[in-house]
Amino acid sequence: MFNKKIDVNAPVHELIAKRWSGRAYDPKKMIARKEIISMLEAARWAPSCFGYQPWRYIVCDKASNKLSWEKLLKCLSEGNQSWAQNAPLLLLATADSKNSKNDTNRWGEYDTGAASENLSIQATALGLMVHQMGGFDLVMARRKFNIPERYVPMAVISIGYQLKEDEIPEGIKEREHSDRVRNIIEENFFEGEWQKPIETL
Repeated sequence: MFNKKIDVNAPVHELIAKRWSGRAYDPKKMIARKEIISMLEAARWAPSCFGYQPWRYIVCDKASNKLSWEKLLKCLSEGNQSWAQNAPLLLLATADSKNSKNDTNRWGEYDTGAASENLSIQATALGLMVHQMGGFDLVMARRKFNIPERYVPMAVISIGYQLKEDEIPEGIKEREHSDRVRNIIEENFFEGEWQKPIETL
């Protein structure tokens, strides 16, 4: 997986610096079961409000269950399907909207995002590429996978190995090589009060 340089105000861990959302997957390389479980373990140990662990993931491994993988692929928007069809692993991340007392858990979606980030960082450590997508048909996903109403489908996550650079199709090569860009830190982080930009080093 080739590295994309990022502009930082202070050093960050190399796994955070290396993580990026690529699209050029190698369709011939499947993911070993032990690596799939490793990523799920990373998600499992994410923090959550009162330890409720509201995340539920549907794992669709093309190598072991092509039917479920195809079902989830069809839930994606056409644009996402065009490249995600080469990813050997698709996950559907959902968040429980209730807690163990059946009360509303307004932190469920937040905590599920934390679990997905843990999973993404672990995937990066394993040399895998992850792309999280909001472009999918929520109603279709709920119907195809019999998801109860209390669970909110949050994202479809594609995972796989990056295609060799000389094999990346021209149609997505430019996007793969585009710069990783973020807002300047002062735009999103405030010092002690709303919209007072934090001072950087």
